[in-house]
Amino acid sequence: MGLHLHAVALAWADYRRECLLSACAVLGLAAVLAPLLILYGVKFGVVETLTNRLLHNPATLELSPVGSGRYTAAYVASLAGHPAVAFALPRTRAIAATIALSRPKTSGPLAPRVVTASMEPTAPGDPLLARYGAAVPAPVYETRDALPPLLTGSGVCLSASTAEKLGVAPGDEIAGVVERGRRGAVEKASIRLTVTAVLPPAAEQKDVVFLPLPLLEASEDFRDGRASPFMNPAAGWTGAPPPDAPRAYAGFRLYARALEDVPRLRDAFRASQIEVYTHADEIEQVMTLSASLGLVFSLISVAAAVGFAASTASAALAGVKRKERILGLLRLAGFPTTALLLFPLTQALLTALAGTAFASLVYLAASQTINVLFADSLGHMESLCRLLPQHFAAALGMATALSLAAALGPAFRAARIEPSEVIRDV
Repeated sequence: MGLHLHAVALAWADYRRECLLSACAVLGLAAVLAPLLILYGVKFGVVETLTNRLLHNPATLELSPVGSGRYTAAYVASLAGHPAVAFALPRTRAIAATIALSRPKTSGPLAPRVVTASMEPTAPGDPLLARYGAAVPAPVYETRDALPPLLTGSGVCLSASTAEKLGVAPGDEIAGVVERGRRGAVEKASIRLTVTAVLPPAAEQKDVVFLPLPLLEASEDFRDGRASPFMNPAAGWTGAPPPDAPRAYAGFRLYARALEDVPRLRDAFRASQIEVYTHADEIEQVMTLSASLGLVFSLISVAAAVGFAASTASAALAGVKRKERILGLLRLAGFPTTALLLFPLTQALLTALAGTAFASLVYLAASQTINVLFADSLGHMESLCRLLPQHFAAALGMATALSLAAALGPAFRAARIEPSEVIRDV
């Protein structure tokens, strides 16, 4: 073991003595590795930026049916249980999913402003509300003896435009009114609502109110002339008794679990003769771009690796040829074959470490320049050229493996040098 360590120390001393040749070897590796790091950094940064933009927009993961259908609660529940689905909730008919919202009357000169908003069902786990940290609205029930509890109020989540028009903020109370025409007269049903959250404009540009599904069902029943057993008749929720048949929903709100699940779910719905609106085309474009850039990078990397391996092998072989006398004397001094193997391998390892470090510094300077030049087209925390620590570790590992593999042939040549071949020249 002592001779092996001594061989490593001699290799390091020789590497320092031939500093000019060593520097050329380091620059040669850096010249190959630095462009690859920059190229992969651009590939990774571009794809990650586009992917994050898609992921940070929950609408990208949403699938909604084209037109109206007839979907049972059991069918939507089966969709929610699918491994590729993150969230699914029934949706009532669009024509019955509107509500007039108004803030309470005040003694001031301003009259209560009425905003007609579209109702969207929501429930715990809603990706849209979770993305913006909005509290999920919950219904408020009043218990009754031997009777179903009454839904006397509910929390709601408003879009930014709706909240702005009403002039309300989270914590404010508003009134919701649903109208229907019946026997030539306009009938109204009302409910007390509390604003639990307001979504930013990026989440929804239209006048939309997100509320629990039971309210949408009650609104649809009311417009169909039916009463809901859990709504208060004193607030206008009157009508014929509901039928015994299972409710059929016109649509559903569904969000995929991941980007790659969107095209799969779209194809599955098409196989079931259900057409859906999706952002699958945008997602597939990003996935295709990632695959294409990956293929280009792989081809360039293979070509660069072959060139670097040939260069390293020839340089190591030339070094062994120059040092044949010294290596022969080391063998004569009692150094074993494995110790002589370590001589060129140690120098190859030093070149890999120093070359990777220098290439990383070049990459850091280039990536900073690229990100500054394109800063206007990037958002907060976005980078056009970016690598993670594991990428640098992988680059070091591959450079080390390639350097050692290229130097292995010259190392075996060094180990086979016989003292008798060089002793006559001493």
